[in-house]
Amino acid sequence: MTCGLASRRRWEKLVVVWKFVVILLIGLMFEAVGVVFLSRGMKEVGEMQRVSVAEVIRLVKAGAMHPKILAGVALEAVFFGTLLYLLARADVSLVWPLTSLGFVLTTVAARFYLHEPVSLVRWAGVALIVLGAGLVSYGEQRKVKSSPVSGAVGRERP
Repeated sequence: MTCGLASRRRWEKLVVVWKFVVILLIGLMFEAVGVVFLSRGMKEVGEMQRVSVAEVIRLVKAGAMHPKILAGVALEAVFFGTLLYLLARADVSLVWPLTSLGFVLTTVAARFYLHEPVSLVRWAGVALIVLGAGLVSYGEQRKVKSSPVSGAVGRERP
């Protein structure tokens, strides 16, 4: 009976981890698309022509009414909601480094949607970010395996 119980617990932990990963990836996609919308909108609003209070007010008004900027802010808000959900269920030392994977998605979106040039050096930086996030995840996985009462993803909160 204990073998079946242990197997069931492993399965339940696996489901919790996959749920965490799916929610994280969905949130990061909202973030990446939101940043792309913000960038496109800000480029359409334009730069400050001169430094003055009137010019700042003009830019704020134009930005606050621009559909792409509003869409970007809404998508970033959805990402923030998923971030809050994940932070309520896992250690910040796991969640926050994993959000750096959003840089990867944003770079890909900038390259293919905004048609920005992305140099080999920049792609190498993105690869280092992925490596770092992988190390954080690996450290969390080792913590879960070595600890009978883990502070892992999906732990019960009082």
